Amino acid sequence: MQPITLTRFLIEQQRREDSACPSELRLLIETVARACKTITHAISKGALGDVLGSLGSENVQGEVQKKLDVIANEILLDANEWGGHLAAMASEEMETIHRIPNRYPKGEYLLLFDPIDGSSNIDVDLSVGTIFSVLRAPESASGREVTEEDFLQPGRDQVAAGYAIYGPQTLLVLTLGAGVYEFTLDREMGAWRMTDGPLKIPSGNCEVAVNMARRAQWSPAVRRYIDDRVGCEAGPLAGKYNMRWTASMVADIHRILKRGGVFLYPADHREAGKARLRLLYEANPMSFLIEQAGGRAIDGTHRILDTQPTGLHQRTGVALGAPDEIEALLRESDLIRTGPASIGASCGSPAPSSVRR
Repeated sequence: MQPITLTRFLIEQQRREDSACPSELRLLIETVARACKTITHAISKGALGDVLGSLGSENVQGEVQKKLDVIANEILLDANEWGGHLAAMASEEMETIHRIPNRYPKGEYLLLFDPIDGSSNIDVDLSVGTIFSVLRAPESASGREVTEEDFLQPGRDQVAAGYAIYGPQTLLVLTLGAGVYEFTLDREMGAWRMTDGPLKIPSGNCEVAVNMARRAQWSPAVRRYIDDRVGCEAGPLAGKYNMRWTASMVADIHRILKRGGVFLYPADHREAGKARLRLLYEANPMSFLIEQAGGRAIDGTHRILDTQPTGLHQRTGVALGAPDEIEALLRESDLIRTGPASIGASCGSPAPSSVRR
């Protein structure tokens, strides 16, 4: 028997007595999933479809835009603006929000997305992805035009989140707040079929996804945590950990969901507020998925999903993955705070048990 389709899964979720998936949300998720199929088709053409290379322009973050960044952004906008399920959209590639045109009906949800995550990998044929997050528009937005402030909701208020990963297979990983499920695109049938779930992050797998080139920006606690695991030649942790880094958050997070470990992209401790990843388009949806799979997600010291956003393109530090690894990182933060006398221990030495919850 073939795995159930995404549509059947969503309908079954909708029928549950405690359903958090009303019909409007189901149709919205299906629309996003169809857009992701269009994006994977564009990616598969590569140079033959003239989707590789840079445009020579910059996005609102000051980053050089790849052709596919803009193509995927337009695909998601065009697919979602006429369905009647959204009040507005926001994208990492756009300076401000995209309101639903007056010629289309409007709904009660807000869609946020990073159209192409890991776009630096496009030209060398490595995995990239699309990340998305769904919020409810505030009740106060009824009868008026949606504003940027309506999007500034903490991540715990998300009603759905997920990502598509465009690799050897095209996968869709989704949560509606009741577990995490993986769907694989059946290219012959054009359907998404469930191939795993509910996903639970395995424990005990010693893998760390981190960009070592950013080491100078790390706090002392992060340096100690990494050195104990991937830079230590003696002690109880020596030789047990492997480092993995693809420069594509979707690929690294997917590996953690399937195999365990931890993903780190810390904020720059030398300059308050300087960080790489976007809270609304990357950190919040990925944190929602990680927590739904039994993991933890922090900005370095505090739960990401409790962060109150202050701007549409706000950035944050990120540490997410298996609970025991996040606990170990928090212990290092406590250890560093106790003073220099506590930092001379050998690699992998026991740390104090007090942890900031």
